[in-house]
This record gives sequence, C-alpha cells and structure tokens, in this order.
Amino acid sequence: MVFRSNFARKLSYRILIELVLISLILLIPFPVEKTFGADKNIDISRCSALAELAEQGFIVEKAEIVPAGPGLGPGSNSDLLPEHCLVQGMLNPRVGAKGQKFGLGFDLRMPTKWNSRFIFQGGGGLDGVLAPAIGHFMGVGKPSALARGFAVVSTDGGHRSSMLDGSFGLDQQARIDYAYNALDKVTLKAKELVEEYYGAAPSYSYFLGCSNGGRQGLMASQRFPLYFDGIVSGDPAIKFSGVAIDQIWNLHVAARIAPKDNKGRPIISLAFSDGDLRLVADTLLDHCDALDGLSDGFINDWQGCDFDPGVLTCKSEKTETCLSVAQVGALRDIYAGPRTSDGKSLYGPFNYDTGIAEPAWRSMHIGTSGTGEWDSADATLGLTNMSYYQLTPPDPDLDPLDFDFNRDVQRTRHTAAITDADSTFLETFARHAKMIIYHGLSDQGMAAGVLSDWYDEVLKVNGQSIRDSVRLFFIPGMCHCGGGKSTDQFDMFEAIIDWVEKGRAPDRIIATDKAYPGVSRPLCPYPLVARYKGGDVNKADNFLCAE
Repeated sequence: MVFRSNFARKLSYRILIELVLISLILLIPFPVEKTFGADKNIDISRCSALAELAEQGFIVEKAEIVPAGPGLGPGSNSDLLPEHCLVQGMLNPRVGAKGQKFGLGFDLRMPTKWNSRFIFQGGGGLDGVLAPAIGHFMGVGKPSALARGFAVVSTDGGHRSSMLDGSFGLDQQARIDYAYNALDKVTLKAKELVEEYYGAAPSYSYFLGCSNGGRQGLMASQRFPLYFDGIVSGDPAIKFSGVAIDQIWNLHVAARIAPKDNKGRPIISLAFSDGDLRLVADTLLDHCDALDGLSDGFINDWQGCDFDPGVLTCKSEKTETCLSVAQVGALRDIYAGPRTSDGKSLYGPFNYDTGIAEPAWRSMHIGTSGTGEWDSADATLGLTNMSYYQLTPPDPDLDPLDFDFNRDVQRTRHTAAITDADSTFLETFARHAKMIIYHGLSDQGMAAGVLSDWYDEVLKVNGQSIRDSVRLFFIPGMCHCGGGKSTDQFDMFEAIIDWVEKGRAPDRIIATDKAYPGVSRPLCPYPLVARYKGGDVNKADNFLCAE
C-alpha cells in the first residue's frame, strides 16, 4: 500500500499502523494466491492502470483484459487461452535513418491465474513482427505457456516490417536493437510490469525460442547471464554473420551449374531435380542409417557418417540414377560451406542428412522459380540480411554473384561483433541457471557442426562441470525448428522446468512424430547418440544414449 507523503504526515503513528495492518489483511488473497478473478472490476482496473505508467521513452498502446477464448497465431486454434491482461507498448520510440520509425515494441500477456513464472518468447527471421506472446511454438508442446499460467512477453526486435525485410539495417541503433538491446530492455520492462500488476516479482524466469529466437537465447546466457533461470535455445543462428555468408555462397555454387534463361541468368532451381535430391537421401541412408544398430530411417550417429556424394558420379551420361560431375562438386561445396580461395572455412561444415530430399532444402537453397528471378530463401532472406544488415556500410544494391569471399567477408565483422552469439565463457550463467539447446540435423540453413564445435569449446573453457548447466541435443532428420523425416515432437519446456525447479537433469528427452504413429525415440545429450539395444524398434526404451 502506498501513501502520499503529505497525507502520511497527518496521521498519528497508531492510526498509520492500524491502516497498514488492515490493508495487508485485505490484500493477502491477491499476492499469495496469484489469482485475480474474484472481482472483475479490480481485474480491469489493475490492468488498465498500467497505462498510467507511460512516460517519456515508454508508450502504452493497450492495457486491457482479454477474456478467455481461442488461441492466437498459426497452429494454435485448438489451444484455449485463459483470461489475461494484455499490455502492448513501445520503448524508446524515435525516427531514424531514411525517416523510418523505430522503437522496441512488445506484447505482454499476464494471466488472471498466475503461476508466478515469467517467459520471454523469442523471435524469428529478421524479426519486425510483433507476435502474440502466448508461448506456443516448436519445442513447447501444448498447452501454450500462457495457458499453463505463465506471464509471457514478445518483442518485434526494435522495428516493424516483416521477417524478410532487412532495411532496418540502414539504421545504426536498429542494428543494435535487433542484435541484443531489445532482448535486454524488453525483459527488464516486462518484469517491472509483471511485478506492478501482480504485486510480486516472478519466482522463475525463462526464455524460449528457435531460429533467431534460439540466437537470442544464447545471447541472453552470454550478455545477460542473470536475467533468466532457464533457457531453451532451438536451432540457434549462433554465428549469424556466417549464416549470411553461407547463403551467398550457396547462390554462387548453384548458379555455377545451373542452366541459363533466355536473358542469360542462371535458373538455380534446375541445378538439382527432386529426383536427384531423393537419390542422394536414399544412398545416404544405405550408407549411414545402420551405424546406430538399426536401419529405421534415422541417422543417429551423424558424426560417424562419412558419406560422400562422389559415389553417385555418373560413369558416362547423366541419368536418374547418378549425378553429374558438376552436381557432385556443387554438393560437396554446399555441405563444406563457404571458403576463401586458399581454403579457409568461413562457416560450416554441414552434415549430410535425410532433409536434403525435403521441400525445405529446395526452398532454402534453390527454390522453384523457372527463371533467373530467384525465389529461394538464400536469395531473398539471405540477400536482404547480407546487403542491409551484415555489411558495413550497407549495400542495398548488392549483386550476390559479385560478392568476393576473400575481400567482402571483412565487411561483416562489425555486425558480427554485436550479433553473433558464439561466446563460450558462461561462468556466471552456469552458477545459477540451466540451458537446453537443440538442433535439427537436417536444418537446411544452420550447420550442426558449427554448434557442436561451439559446445566443444564451451567444455574446454568452462570445464566438464558445465554439463550440469548446459546441454545440447541433436534431432536426426529434423529441418529448421521442425519438420522433416524426424521425431520432432518433444517438450523442451517441461524438461527445462524440471531441471531448474526440481534438479532433474535431462539425460534423455523422449520424442515422437505424427507421421510415425506409435514410434518414439530418445534425444540424447551431445556427444551421446541413440543406439538400438534390441527389442521393439518402435519404443524409445529400447535405445541407449551412448557414444
């Protein structure tokens, strides 16, 4: 209870004490039970009153009670959301480069029945979209975090456009906001609002995200090690500058072997047919599937797989059962990753996995356009990321085929210094918090090898005891943040809660998939892999996590 100082001075000491005691008795049901449903007028006033906190540098656009109802966003229609207080606002609004309006937008949702916990919901792509803060995405399962009673916040990363628009990179501060500042400032403001609304700070704070959200999770552990008790980082763009370099590299490789349209432009979608890619996946499975003791369509022992597409080289003319010499060379270059002319690796390598035959691989690298107007993600998201955001100074007119891997990579180092989340010293974070990192072995855009190399270095820098705080899981066949021929249904959310609040370290996490009814597999902490020990091949219990 708060008193105006001039009023308090007029009260006698005895009266003041009596009023405080009475007010505490009246307030006990709210902060203790964390439930605000007995009096709807109180609920509405508590929520709407948050708008009064607006001040210079902090705009409140909405502060209203949202009644219980259907879920929000893709894939959440069946997820009923509870009554909650919605606060949308913006921190540090300003006008920046080229007259663009910027600010750290956020969406905060606080359920009436609160479980005393807080979650930051990570973003995706180049952000720019203010997604509903419900905590429902890959690796969380159902119900959503909001439906489970968590207060949840999301941010647009400091700009409004689209997840495929890098033009915000023309603005210096917007680059910093996207890199890490939005994560910092929105977390602190959201926790402040949570405490103001409920009358108590969160008992536990979590971060959940995949892709750029995964990068944000790693960034939180490295730059803000005291902000969260538990972090789940999925398919993180750990070396974001390297991802952009790799995307430009892939365009060079595909263009090198692709036929030309009538204007002389390479039609990169024709570099490989769907049959070519299926042939690679089938041959790969024949070579590496059984390394874990069972031929089941999953390559668990990915580091033991020494597949080389050269085994598919045509003896003479190109047919459906072989690859041309040029195609073999292109695949080797794509999977080895970008290099300088003297062979220095700039990002990679990628591991061969079954995802090469999935639509996601084609969509990422070569697309479906029948002309020289490319529609692959490398040519759209990758190009805008590189030209506007990664390069210093920005180069909106960049021709990707003019990019020089000896000369131009140096132009990415300035942004890499603020955006790449590859620091390995986690001493402060490890002393109080836990982190689960997961990654699809068929991730079409981000290399598993880069992440495993980082984790190996984390062990060297922090010692083997870091495994008690940070663990990494790879999912065979899973594409970027989900999909592919994989068991990509798992709940890292419950795993991190059990680890943080109950001390149960995730020695294995059970995964399933709708495409394989009745089939389950264990996800094992790196460097262990799932190996078949005998028995029912459909049951995770019949697999060991071993080297």
